[in-house]
Amino acid sequence: MSNHVRQISYGQAAEFSLVDRFGIYLSERMVKKYIKNLNPKESVLLDLGCGYYARLLRKFSPLVTLGVGVDFAIDPDIKAIPNVKIYENTAESALTRFESNFFNLIVMISVLEHLNEPFVVLRECKRLLKKDGTLLINVPTWRGKFFLEASAYYFHLSPKSEIDNHKMYYDKRDLWPLLVKAGFKPSAIQMKYYKFGLNLFAVCKNYSEE
Repeated sequence: MSNHVRQISYGQAAEFSLVDRFGIYLSERMVKKYIKNLNPKESVLLDLGCGYYARLLRKFSPLVTLGVGVDFAIDPDIKAIPNVKIYENTAESALTRFESNFFNLIVMISVLEHLNEPFVVLRECKRLLKKDGTLLINVPTWRGKFFLEASAYYFHLSPKSEIDNHKMYYDKRDLWPLLVKAGFKPSAIQMKYYKFGLNLFAVCKNYSEE
């Protein structure tokens, strides 16, 4: 896997291609219902690796009390949204800033595959979730690896730099042990393949101890 160090946010260096836009649309559809189920009067959302344009925060900030975005660089316009707070930093560094049991919902869309230490970040996410809070994860699968590389390297339909930065691909057998090791109960983890099996979507609840 690549050891390249990522230094820019998704969407910062180039316009989204049609392939990128379609993928973003499908991911937002998966996340939308979980955000809409939050109580807007007492909900805190973290979009970890939110991308330069922080699309989720821009779109769903009216539905939460506070939205937090983390990425290397983020569009200055986002900072003008009253209930949005931005941290321009690495995921590993930013997460240590927050108190335990702080977020109702943490979203990681196409982030985990870029991390050198995914377990450390997942463990921090577990610490930061409130009781009955939810972590949503979207990752590319090993089947998706072929199509992502073809799209980027041969057809030039998506940024080559994004794919060159991938450290890992995930099927259920890869992601499930990491989530359990990070502290999520097996009964609190749901995973399903989508986008024709090219992506894996995980829903992890932070159930209280019985």
